[in-house]
Amino acid sequence: MASAVATQHWLANNMAQMFYHAPDAAATEQSAKAGATTAVWVDLRDYDRFVVMAMTALKGGNGMIELSIYAAEDGDGTATHATEIKTSGVIAADTVGNYAVLECSAEEIAQVGRALGYALRYVAAYIDCHHADDEIAVVYIRTAAKNAHLDLTANDLT
Repeated sequence: MASAVATQHWLANNMAQMFYHAPDAAATEQSAKAGATTAVWVDLRDYDRFVVMAMTALKGGNGMIELSIYAAEDGDGTATHATEIKTSGVIAADTVGNYAVLECSAEEIAQVGRALGYALRYVAAYIDCHHADDEIAVVYIRTAAKNAHLDLTANDLT
């Protein structure tokens, strides 16, 4: 019999979101680096860490070749201060199911921003693929919520 208890610990302390990344659509997206990002910027203000996971889901070429975390001063990533925080460097996620993971802290982002005179707060993944027909599954996880509450991570069936 399935449990009737509605337990939330991880889900109430972390915000996880999944995205589909199709590089051929990148020309119409706002990006930290033109043509190669999920174009989804999230606010890190109420969290201590950011994790991004990206997996080659469909290959038109040789799959994902780089994963990076960028930070900016605004929520849509159009700020001229979009700044690379971390990078995988060149990778070969050249088989469906290969994935890469990066993590950074809000403290790291603030430190990099301060050194440049920026107030960085929003984060996004930069994903570069070998070919426009490569497709990537992306997961963002904002961890250690400063104000935990039910359903920070919830189903998105829209």
